[in-house]
Amino acid sequence: MIEKIILDYLSEKLDVPVYLEKPASVPERYVVFEKTGSSRENFINSATIAIQSYAESMYEAANLNEKVKEAMDSIVSLPSVSKSRLNGDYNFTDTTKKQYRYQAVYDLTF
Repeated sequence: MIEKIILDYLSEKLDVPVYLEKPASVPERYVVFEKTGSSRENFINSATIAIQSYAESMYEAANLNEKVKEAMDSIVSLPSVSKSRLNGDYNFTDTTKKQYRYQAVYDLTF
């Protein structure tokens, strides 16, 4: 399951907690990701993954986003992942809750 692969990988590579869903009690900095779509052709799987980096300031959220991108660019070092492509990343601050976050969207082949 690609979610488990990413969770284990990012948890090892990042110095912040990584979750599949927002926890009830949130730390100052953390990462949440979700699979937003997937497909399979000729027994080759692909998925689109949205990774949100939360932090106490805009700068720290952007900095954490850069660390996430560095890690995701190298996820192809795993034998189970053959392609990692940044689809895009952007400021995704939740203005209603005043939570700073960035989002990076990746297309993976595994």
